[in-house]
Amino acid sequence: FGVVGLTLPRLPAGRNSSGSIKGSIKEVAPRRANGFIPGRTSKRNRQLTHDMPGTKFETEMQVRPDDMDMNQHVHASRYMDYVLAARYDQMERCYQMPMEEFLQHGFGWFVRTACLEYKRPLGLGERFIVRTWLAEFFKDGVKVQFEIRKQKTGKLACDGHFHYTMIALKTGRAQPIPEWIVAKYSI
Repeated sequence: FGVVGLTLPRLPAGRNSSGSIKGSIKEVAPRRANGFIPGRTSKRNRQLTHDMPGTKFETEMQVRPDDMDMNQHVHASRYMDYVLAARYDQMERCYQMPMEEFLQHGFGWFVRTACLEYKRPLGLGERFIVRTWLAEFFKDGVKVQFEIRKQKTGKLACDGHFHYTMIALKTGRAQPIPEWIVAKYSI
């Protein structure tokens, strides 16, 4: 099991006096839980609206036969599908604002970053719980933390986070989140 969504530092590109490409890899400082990177200021960090100890919501799901890969466990890409399906369910059921309402207002969500850490496999027919919560609000996005736990044992199968950016459907560009949406999702 590996990590999906690993972000590598950008390499400075250019040519030195001998004509060869120059570049270096810099060590990346660890991120704190709130997304702050010590000793570094970025556009993302300046846009942080506030941290949220968001309410945790759960959706129960079951592994289907088409979720399996040749190794007889759930394919890595399906874990992303599980989280997206759980968020879709929870937007309507828990926040009282389904995705269709965002679409009616001309908004959509784009997955900017996905980080998944696999702990143990899920098997055919196994029931599991997808727990998600809003960890941070940004000017134009949110960070959603998640856990996928085996229902029978409660053991962690996968965890991680998604950074979603709100977009205007007409332009496809990032859009500041209106305060009325922040208020609705701040539970």
